[in-house]
Amino acid sequence: MSLQNKLNRFKKQLTHVGTDSTSENPKKPVKAKVMEDDSEWEALQARAVRFDDQHCILREKNFSKDFKIGQYTVDDLHDAVKRWNERKESHPLSAEGKQAGDLLFFDTETTGLGSGAGNTIFLLGVARIIDDDIQMRQYFLPGPGNEVALYHHFLTDVQDTSNLVTYNGKAFDWPQVKTRHTFVREMVPKLPPFGHFDLLHGSRRVWKKTYESLRLSIVEKELLNIDRIEDTPGYLAPMLYFEYLREKDPTILNGVFKHNELDVLTLISLYTHLSNVLLDPSHASLSTSERYEIAKWYEAINDFTEARQRFESLLDSTAGLKAKKALASLYKKEKDIDKAVFYWELVIETEEDVESYVELSKIHEHKYKDFEKALFFARRGYEAWKSSKRILRQQEDRDRLEFKKRINRIEGKIG
Repeated sequence: MSLQNKLNRFKKQLTHVGTDSTSENPKKPVKAKVMEDDSEWEALQARAVRFDDQHCILREKNFSKDFKIGQYTVDDLHDAVKRWNERKESHPLSAEGKQAGDLLFFDTETTGLGSGAGNTIFLLGVARIIDDDIQMRQYFLPGPGNEVALYHHFLTDVQDTSNLVTYNGKAFDWPQVKTRHTFVREMVPKLPPFGHFDLLHGSRRVWKKTYESLRLSIVEKELLNIDRIEDTPGYLAPMLYFEYLREKDPTILNGVFKHNELDVLTLISLYTHLSNVLLDPSHASLSTSERYEIAKWYEAINDFTEARQRFESLLDSTAGLKAKKALASLYKKEKDIDKAVFYWELVIETEEDVESYVELSKIHEHKYKDFEKALFFARRGYEAWKSSKRILRQQEDRDRLEFKKRINRIEGKIG
């Protein structure tokens, strides 16, 4: 029977495991099976490692500092970390106070996509920088009853690292580790108090309007020049694992190990790339839209100085109008009203912008006490609003009432 036909037999089982996120009777670790024969794992550069009466499989590979992951090497990662340390302001992806060796690039393979206790992690992949080389380690669960050995070796090896680097690891991978850890926590080390850089969140901040999907395979191909050849798709990994449990032939897993290895190595390249585009305002790869999204990110974390510089660099671009509105809003937050007014007036010179008219009306009414101008901008804003496209009738009625109240109030002040 061909491997593909064998995999098809497990599709039903895969669907069941992937959706069993509310299992009332999750399977806890059971008694360990017979120790693996190392000779069977040599072809995968792996070996069995024991803990008490259990064991797991450890695969280890090293890559030199000159090894290129897409367009980046270890030296580029070191440079990015150094630049973060030279920057005074904090950022969600900042490696301030850390070295490249403190980062643990991490990804898992599981028996399904569910988030409940019925989902089992069968492969933990990590990479870290040691003596300027990349050390890649993968911890494989050879069968039920060996989770104590799996998590003992994994957690023992990563105790001295301080930050996870993942792709959607905050929502999926690390919560899965926490769930499985609860079943063996009395027999293995505690979970380290990791910091966490989730590169999916960062990628969404920068490229959410550039790509329809931000799957890791798309990001690495479009942004990092990584093009996988003959890669085993991630969705096949659980079926291949089930096939291995049935046949006990390690060579079945060769594509799974390679796929996980590439996922982890990609994180090194992606963290380097994200760091570079965040630290370099004029990075050659960035479009105008992406530069604007980065400026908005800096504003969202209250780094107004950096945000202001980024918006100002966009004033003469196709995003110039949005940059002017963003600068006006930013100066308002900083209570620099005169500069906020300056940029809102620049906006209405080229666009009938309802928000800008309303803000100008408010400022002239409440700050400058210039009721004539306040009324002028209120009326202009109302006319601009009436000519704009409105979707929700309920919201339309609220907006109309608000404009009429403002205009009537200002007319009353004028007398």
